[in-house]
Amino acid sequence: MAAQRPPYQRLGDVAFSKVEKVNAELFTLTYGAVVVQLLKDSEDVEQTSIQLEKMGYNIGVRIIDEFLAKANAGTCTDFKETGEVIAKVAFRMFLGVTVDCRHVVEPNAPADAMPAFHLIIVDNPLVDFVELPEHCSTLAYCNLLCGVVRGALEMVGMRVETKLLKDTLWGDEHTEISVSLKELVHEQYRDDDE
Repeated sequence: MAAQRPPYQRLGDVAFSKVEKVNAELFTLTYGAVVVQLLKDSEDVEQTSIQLEKMGYNIGVRIIDEFLAKANAGTCTDFKETGEVIAKVAFRMFLGVTVDCRHVVEPNAPADAMPAFHLIIVDNPLVDFVELPEHCSTLAYCNLLCGVVRGALEMVGMRVETKLLKDTLWGDEHTEISVSLKELVHEQYRDDDE
């Protein structure tokens, strides 16, 4: 008897089947070319990391509508569920990978601290074919993903702080992103016509 899959895993598979696919190698190589161009333009690794996060934020702001329209994930009841939906549905839908979500209590956090989770990406498609040269060893190459999560969540009323904690390009076993809730914004975004 096969193990039963969690419901969000099924939602992720269904959402993945609804989106138009792009060749993974082409996507990875194009992203790499964008990163190289940013490095050439700024000549600063830290600035490039910041620019990647900003690019991701702008993507997140725009793709949340597609996610809400096609994923049928419903409304999350809490931040823990939000993390599961991002990990199992959103990453599957847009990158074709399933991500683990670990709910954490930040070190030295007070008892009433806002919740947080870590997204663990074992098979990160962004880093295929990539090696960072020594002078770029601190580049947050996957900072784009941090920005996407931050931008998308902000559009649904959650201000979060995201941070790239681990990256296989830094010698880690996996990519790990920290997502900490900072504020719930009760006024959802509105159309410009309103």
